[in-house]
Amino acid sequence: MANLARQLIRTELVQRREEGCDTSSIEPRIAAALADDDSSEALFDTLYDELDALQPAASFPFEEPSALDAIQALRPDGPRRMALDLSSNAIRDRIHGAWLGRAAGCSLGKPVEGWPRKRIDAYLESTDALPLDDYIPFKEGAISPRLKTSTRGNIECMARDDDMDYPILGLLTLEAKGAELTARNMANTWLGRMPFHFVYTAESAAYRNFVNGRWPPESAEWRNPYREWIGAQIRADVFGWVAPGWPEKAAELAYRDASISHVKNGIYGEMFVAAMLAATFVVSDIDEIVRIGLTEIPARCRLAEAVRDTLAWCQEGSNWEAVWDRIHEKYGHYHGVHTINNAALVVMGLAFGAEDYEAGIVATVRGGWDTDCNGATVGSILGAKFGAAALPQKWTGVLGDRLLSCVRDCNDNRISELSERTYRVAMDMLAPPAPEPAKAAAAATTNSKLPGRWKLNLGWGEPMLTVRPDLSGEVEFKAFGEVSKIRDVRIDADRVRFVFIMYKGETEVDVEFDGRIAGDRLSGECTSGGFEFEVTAERKGDVKT
Repeated sequence: MANLARQLIRTELVQRREEGCDTSSIEPRIAAALADDDSSEALFDTLYDELDALQPAASFPFEEPSALDAIQALRPDGPRRMALDLSSNAIRDRIHGAWLGRAAGCSLGKPVEGWPRKRIDAYLESTDALPLDDYIPFKEGAISPRLKTSTRGNIECMARDDDMDYPILGLLTLEAKGAELTARNMANTWLGRMPFHFVYTAESAAYRNFVNGRWPPESAEWRNPYREWIGAQIRADVFGWVAPGWPEKAAELAYRDASISHVKNGIYGEMFVAAMLAATFVVSDIDEIVRIGLTEIPARCRLAEAVRDTLAWCQEGSNWEAVWDRIHEKYGHYHGVHTINNAALVVMGLAFGAEDYEAGIVATVRGGWDTDCNGATVGSILGAKFGAAALPQKWTGVLGDRLLSCVRDCNDNRISELSERTYRVAMDMLAPPAPEPAKAAAAATTNSKLPGRWKLNLGWGEPMLTVRPDLSGEVEFKAFGEVSKIRDVRIDADRVRFVFIMYKGETEVDVEFDGRIAGDRLSGECTSGGFEFEVTAERKGDVKT
């Protein structure tokens, strides 16, 4: 644990500087603690708390909140939702293209993940693979043998990679929750489906926090110096795929996912990519797609500045190498897996791949830093832009329609099946809302005492029942962060019946309540699958329509 504390505080010091804090007074004490082998964990905790309490200097020129309403208040004007003029088959093809494009771009970048640009080009030159026009060749002693299955001539499927695990995790949660998806839902899916030793940096910190009872948004902040790194940005795609033409919804869903592990620019990276993907189903011009992505994040944040800079440099530059030089000069000080510098490479890759999928993923991967992540993101956006049918078989055919994953119960997947499942979620997301409850049903509650807030006494979960006058409502399990809508509400004098869902891990079980109201007390029985238990509740207040 002492080694972990040392690692975290070193990274936290850099993070605080990047967030605009003056760390000059605490740096000497941190340096002394790190130099002393006998420094205790308690000392590091004290120093970490001091770092955590710092605020950005008044001269810091950026506005970077982490709450959704504050983020949305600082957005530029944007389309929010656009008319989607695509047939069902065209949407299917675009979503399939996005899955395939992401997988191919990820596979291209996987063997050289973390390599700097010079090392990548030197390696490609040594293997006679420049200019790069196919997957990266394998050379014994230069690339790890475990990565051989992602190299030229050795690819039979999309090998397991966290960049492809996360779209599956997002899809599973969306299938279960749809537009009602919450940050806690995502955290619960991780715990139930994702092995801890396959998550890294910010995700590892968040997972550790979940296990220790720190839930979103605290899970993103507590002892997590990686909270603005790229981890959330690589999880964005599925939220854009299921909201075609609806950048605001895509960004909102991405926010709920990002907020379990990231803050500020870490969150914005996921919102930005999700919004771009949603726009790609309507807009073909890459510059406009990028600008729409910017309309869902604060105008005056560091990520927006980097994106605007990169767009301008792409318009001025005749080749990606010249743009890369400028990105590296201004943003190369960030860690190799930070959101901001890698997002700039994504924009560069999109600009130079606007009409050519191969050109986009190749330029992006040759740019270095987080090559598999960036190749995947650019591949996803261009795949959605062109559609599966238009992607070169050279890049997608070798994948064999297979994607391997460490996600529980999803270890060997058909990409086409994942695409179809994503399409079905998208259709549900785009469907008009169900009609409001009939006025007659609302009128039936006129003389009922049920509408209000009730504290249920189950002995676990701290559930709170809310019933509105129109009979809509939900049971919130505060301890678990889960919310279940009630349905089938029936009232006959003092007798009350309704159904809600009880969560057991990822399993959902229908529970029927049947009881009576006596003053401010509600008592009865819950039945589920033949199992019965008694329930009482106390009224805690009224609610408005």
